[in-house]
Amino acid sequence: MVREMFMPRLRDSYRDLADACRGADLLVTHPLTFAGPLLAQKEGLRWASTALAPMTLFSAIDPPLFPAAPVLAWARKLGVAPYRLLFRIPRAMVWRWEEPLREFRAELGLPPTDAIAQFEGQFSPRLNLALFSPVLAAPQPDWPANTLVCGCPRYDGAPLDARTHAELEAFLASGEQPIVFGLGSSAVMVAGDFWRAAIEAVGRLGKRAILLTGKPPEDLGSLPRDVRTFQYLPYSAVFPRAAAIVHPGGIGTLAQALAAGRPQLIVPVAFDQPDNARRTVALGIARSIPFKKAAAAAMARELSALLAAPDYASRASTVGAAVAREDGARLAAEALENAAA
Repeated sequence: MVREMFMPRLRDSYRDLADACRGADLLVTHPLTFAGPLLAQKEGLRWASTALAPMTLFSAIDPPLFPAAPVLAWARKLGVAPYRLLFRIPRAMVWRWEEPLREFRAELGLPPTDAIAQFEGQFSPRLNLALFSPVLAAPQPDWPANTLVCGCPRYDGAPLDARTHAELEAFLASGEQPIVFGLGSSAVMVAGDFWRAAIEAVGRLGKRAILLTGKPPEDLGSLPRDVRTFQYLPYSAVFPRAAAIVHPGGIGTLAQALAAGRPQLIVPVAFDQPDNARRTVALGIARSIPFKKAAAAAMARELSALLAAPDYASRASTVGAAVAREDGARLAAEALENAAA
């Protein structure tokens, strides 16, 4: 993504962002908005950055899980210093990826920097909004300066139409709490056989299920009486009413699952998802298996263990009550207003 999508389009991105920022009081950047920090420095814009998940803060004291680099986890057991030493290897790799960014920076007349845009270079010295719940990660001494943990800014999307709402309520009222399966906004594009595996898993357990497929799934045949598919439901309308929630652990879906206060089976695919899953499992409210291993038998086994132990549900309820009280959007908005003043 970085080498083939973002770096070749830096100049286009910069021009578009410069047009959008005319007269702006404040620029707020995503970790992958590489043109943003350049524009802020070139034009003297007030600038705030965001960290969407704990992983993007790259702490050596509370290090993220990198499935592609298990040696880093080994190094961290030896202490912070060996971890930082070994972390120079991925830093060197990413430094090479960002050669076009350094060239463009020079074209703009900005001074050279040793900061890597995907690591420390993404953070504003004015304000960095950590847009996740503090239950997932506590502030660390090596976090960027002026980082504010806002809590989860949960987003539901469009409200349900009357027909879908009635269909959902009728199904929920017709039996025990279902297991809800969803793949968020990205993993849903690579679902493969996941939905068939989910149907088989709940069949083995004798449970009901709701599948949130995001788009019409491939032909699943005749669905069992206790399984319903919906392309979309607001998570807040269905997650709190689930026996358990199965999802990949993307930070937006995880925010809703945490607030719902229900046990979770997390099937991480990539990016921040494995680290988010690890942190949620550590809270005692979830179990996890990699998405590529989420076959029917594996999901049935993990869900059986999840539902059989009441501690998962009780701890999830406690965590959910705390997360539901968070108003990450309000806190972030107030911080941005102060930064823009």
